[in-house]
Amino acid sequence: MNQFQHSWQRAWTGIGARTDGQGAYEQLLARYSEPHRHYHTLQHLGECLAMFESVRGLAEHPDEVELALWFHDAIYDTHRPDNEERSADWTRAALLDAGVAADSSDRVHALIMATRHTANPTLPDEQLLVDIDLSILGAEQARFDQYEEQIRKEYAFVPSWLFRRKRKAILQGFLDRPSIYSTAHFREALEQRARANLRQTTRRAAILC
Repeated sequence: MNQFQHSWQRAWTGIGARTDGQGAYEQLLARYSEPHRHYHTLQHLGECLAMFESVRGLAEHPDEVELALWFHDAIYDTHRPDNEERSADWTRAALLDAGVAADSSDRVHALIMATRHTANPTLPDEQLLVDIDLSILGAEQARFDQYEEQIRKEYAFVPSWLFRRKRKAILQGFLDRPSIYSTAHFREALEQRARANLRQTTRRAAILC
């Protein structure tokens, strides 16, 4: 059993789904394999699941957090601003159809909505999920540089000068926070390197703009 199968079966069963979940599993694998994706791919999903594996004990509802990771980028269209909402709605519908309790389905929906990164999460599981999603910012230099290249490819239709300006604003927004990460675990492990990565990227963008 590979990483994806193990994670999916554990979370799907653990959350109380009454179906085998094979259809949703295959749909998600196909979504993360779409050709227009370069960062929001199975690589990103696998990195998130691996990171979750190392901090699973910090989650209040681990199956909900794990499923939220599976679905958080299920719908990804760089021309639309509502990917998280559409992904969250699809997730809740799929969970309810599978017999998952409404309160649990609603919490997974809220977890996915937290990955919009428009505000600092306040609930513990939301904080953990968002920190996992943002862990790429604190990656080793080679992986972080690859990540930046992958994001640029996903927005290849945007003129270079505009992309650099928008990207700089987004990353500066994270730098302006008192801390990028909400949990003590991720602050200790990744905060310093994430800030170094972001400072380097924003400086480069400022020079090129």
